[in-house]
Amino acid sequence: MAEELQTGAPKIDVTVEAATSGTPVAATDVPLLRIDGVTKRFGNFRAVDDLSLDIQAGEFFALLGPSGCGKTTLLRMLAGFETPDGGRILLGGKDIAQVLPHERPVNMMFQNYALFPHLTVRDNIAFGLKRTTLVRSDIDARVAEMVALVKLEGMEKRKPDQLSGGQKQRVALARSLARRPQVLLLDEPLAALDRKLRESTQAELMELQRRLGMTFIIVTHDQDEAMTVASRIGVMDAGRLEQVATPRELYEAPHSRWVAEFVGAVNLFDGEVSSRESGRLVIASRDGGKILVAEPRQPVTRTVVSVAIRPEKVKLSRRGPASDAATVQAINRLEGVVTGVGYLGGLTTYRVKLDTGAVLRSSMANTARLDIDAYGVGQRVVAWFTPDDCVVLEQ
Repeated sequence: MAEELQTGAPKIDVTVEAATSGTPVAATDVPLLRIDGVTKRFGNFRAVDDLSLDIQAGEFFALLGPSGCGKTTLLRMLAGFETPDGGRILLGGKDIAQVLPHERPVNMMFQNYALFPHLTVRDNIAFGLKRTTLVRSDIDARVAEMVALVKLEGMEKRKPDQLSGGQKQRVALARSLARRPQVLLLDEPLAALDRKLRESTQAELMELQRRLGMTFIIVTHDQDEAMTVASRIGVMDAGRLEQVATPRELYEAPHSRWVAEFVGAVNLFDGEVSSRESGRLVIASRDGGKILVAEPRQPVTRTVVSVAIRPEKVKLSRRGPASDAATVQAINRLEGVVTGVGYLGGLTTYRVKLDTGAVLRSSMANTARLDIDAYGVGQRVVAWFTPDDCVVLEQ
């Protein structure tokens, strides 16, 4: 089916020009989509600010960021609904920034699905196809293909008010795929679904993208969704890309304090690099005292830094880790009192007020059916983590 979907899709010349040199190169030498210094202003406000990004063919890419960061504006420029004030949008090496939406091999699935209430499932899916050169028999075949692809057989004659939220989402997805775009843009497509349905639809969306081999770009403010579906994530703030990385890299090795705080929960200690000992940095912090961290691969150039530790890296015990003396000396130990407990099924979250007054968060897996060793509010504990669990942030 993937091969059938790709056959007849709008194509861009296989011989393209390099973005800077103008020299003809093979299409495989350049990304499918290159966003080159794109800026979009609304009055004096820069919604997208000199943003550059490469997206490869077949990627499932996520744009993640808080409300108002510019991610939807960028998506609308890719779709052709907004025109950049500066920069280029290159698809297959060709600048499409001025190309009309219906003339570019890009389609967009909207957050509210934008289904026509007076049309049936079949006619909603066929709507865009009727504005092409396809004859009726080809349109009927394409619609049947899309209906089967999103598993809506038997519902072709229903109208949107006769469908569930998940079924409406499938109709909108089928309509977006019907014209066989090279790039599918998804603007928070799962936001209206309940949690269980959203999780199952995420899995179906990933499988569909894998089978089709198509490039998907999804915009979301849901971190879990971005981390689940995307092979790479671009984190945006104030119209700029703060970091582009795989989900694991983004979580385990954030480039800045802002990214560390935005992506997932994190404990942060501000301090100064006081010395180096046996391949480790010694950070003198006000809230955590002396913290040992593993020497980063990239040399630390600043004296004032932040130390980030994810909650699941922080272990709790009544007396600290049981190990030999040499190992214990290399482990960071902080003492305090449990002030909050949250049971989440697979794990329990703890808030520990340290003796310094700072609050430390810990997440520990519930490996036993009834955990008799769980910690309660008011209990005094030792929180500990290793130097390798720490990330040093210079900005």
